[in-house]
Amino acid sequence: MRRRVVVTGLGAITPVGNDVATTWQALLGGVSGGAPITRFDASEFKVRFACEVKGFDAGLYMDRKEARRADLFTQYAMGASVQAMADAGLADGGYDPEETGVIIGSGIGGLGTMEDQHSVLLQSGNRRISPFFIPMYIADIAAGVVSMRFGAKGPNFATMSACATSAHAIGEAFRTVRYGDADVMLAGGSEAAVLPMSIGGFGNMTALSERNDSPATASRPFDATRDGFVLGEGAGVVVLEELEHARRRGARIYGEVVGYGATGDAYHLTGQPEAHEGLQRAMRRALRDGALVPEAVDYINAHGTSTPLNDPNEIKAIKAVFGDHARALSVSSTKSATGHMLGAAGAVEFIACALAIRDGVVPPTINHATPDPECDLDVTPNVPKARQVDVALSNSSGFGGHNVALALRRWRD
Repeated sequence: MRRRVVVTGLGAITPVGNDVATTWQALLGGVSGGAPITRFDASEFKVRFACEVKGFDAGLYMDRKEARRADLFTQYAMGASVQAMADAGLADGGYDPEETGVIIGSGIGGLGTMEDQHSVLLQSGNRRISPFFIPMYIADIAAGVVSMRFGAKGPNFATMSACATSAHAIGEAFRTVRYGDADVMLAGGSEAAVLPMSIGGFGNMTALSERNDSPATASRPFDATRDGFVLGEGAGVVVLEELEHARRRGARIYGEVVGYGATGDAYHLTGQPEAHEGLQRAMRRALRDGALVPEAVDYINAHGTSTPLNDPNEIKAIKAVFGDHARALSVSSTKSATGHMLGAAGAVEFIACALAIRDGVVPPTINHATPDPECDLDVTPNVPKARQVDVALSNSSGFGGHNVALALRRWRD
């Protein structure tokens, strides 16, 4: 038996807003999260800017003592989860704890805690390492802490697949509800990696944009002058619910999750095969899973990283899957505004798909000034586009060759 699964709650902490409404307005308004790094002194780094979360207060979501014992990625995850449960009308109950689960992943986990405690080790010796180091660092702890907050005793684990992490989390949560292992699932991802090690590492592998003189315009997916991605951070979490469970309590429904495709490239540590055939297979699997013909899809929120390799490769993949219909699609990359939120990216972009369906508007790809002949689909340059979106697809890929496509449909009886 395959049960129907709907989206009833959204939560987000992003570089352009500390809630869903603010983030959505920023995406539609062309606001960029790019700015000089404030988290640490980056003056000696090759790349000195990022898309940081701004003005986040963990005390709005966690006890101060609990927050001190949590890495920033866990704080972000808690913030987005509390928002999502409140948005779903479940903040004060209305669910069976044993039929409620949590899948929240992170691409990197508590790297900030690792950096801090390694400094303690070097400066003060092993006896000064915090007893909270391990639970603060491990990537699954966000899912565990959120489950404790809501008493969720159903399936509980973390996904970890680089930049496909939170898309995998939503896909696996979808299947968990579809096949009856839970009635309600919190799913998504969180990342807090604007740190010396990650900025240095990504920078030295020449993956990051080096536009230090113009951080706000550095993330420019599909633009001919793109030179790399901009590191972002934050969290995105959604509430997925079995349809009849949602109906019984009169829940608002953003859309119905109908398809999930997950594949591997088996090709390269960080690169992609020609025309990204792995992503092609993920999209085809999502369409097949949802019993959707290609012509049913109106909007694709692309992986769209602003790197020289990914963007034309993804466009080729879309053309291969959708054929002539590719020209009728709206495509955009919200990473142009948020930067690349790594393990949180897929969830935030899935949320953008849900809101595009709700509001009948496609968020733009900002900073698009010089069209790339290889990226010649409608990438929704610079301004939002009003159109009815009945089916949206969200694409995600990650280092290691991980690919996910999620299909979300306007809910109908």
